[in-house]
Amino acid sequence: MPERGRLRQTFDEDAERYDRARPEYPPALFDDLATLACIGPRCRVLEIGCGTGQATVALAERGCAIVCVELGASMAAVARRKLAWFASVQVEVAAFEDWPLPAQPFDTVLAATAFHWLDPATRVGKCADALRAGGALATVATHHIAGGDAEFFAAAQTCYERWDPATPPGLRLQSAADIPRDADDVDRSGRFGPAVFRRYEWEVTYSTAEYIDTLLTYSGHRALAPERRQGLLACIADLIDTHYGGRIRKRYLSELRVAYVRPGLSRS
Repeated sequence: MPERGRLRQTFDEDAERYDRARPEYPPALFDDLATLACIGPRCRVLEIGCGTGQATVALAERGCAIVCVELGASMAAVARRKLAWFASVQVEVAAFEDWPLPAQPFDTVLAATAFHWLDPATRVGKCADALRAGGALATVATHHIAGGDAEFFAAAQTCYERWDPATPPGLRLQSAADIPRDADDVDRSGRFGPAVFRRYEWEVTYSTAEYIDTLLTYSGHRALAPERRQGLLACIADLIDTHYGGRIRKRYLSELRVAYVRPGLSRS
């Protein structure tokens, strides 16, 4: 937990960059979420780790009443600015582990690219406590997968192996098919039924500056010593400019996982 706690606070160091550089989620993900969970008018949603509101805006546009719990004050400030038009959205600054659950349960709890940052000893149980009977826990995981400019990402490993001592030698990206669907945590809790999965593969084209901007939103890059981080980013930028014409394509996998509270195992 100390290392997880340190890394998850790095996102708040440059909230404006995070909001600018992080890609939005595929629209089909929200269509499926609205089919699988209560997402719409009169739906009460708790979003954990809303960041600067990338997913929140899409939920608010569908008419949800949303309570967001965000660890970083700077991230929350950007989210409040973006969501100011929606009277039914409130953003609270707190660690979810410490945040007192309100008396009224939620229809849906969502954590978009944030669930893995929560304390694994308590996160599933507290989410179940936050939900009404039959309510849905929805998590979104995002993976960088094989595809896009594959040769660039293979070549970039030399930069990581030189500047980041934690890089395993010869590391290569996995295909989407090689990334397992994981519901072990919700299954072990005994409080949720079988999880439902939906997957979305998509690509983003980055200029050199845009890709460096994106890397600077990742906790592992931000946590490097300044001289190592500077050397790594310079190495990657030179590789893109020299061999890839200043633009590269990156392929992502977003995975939506939805599980429902078992009867009699919610607060209501």
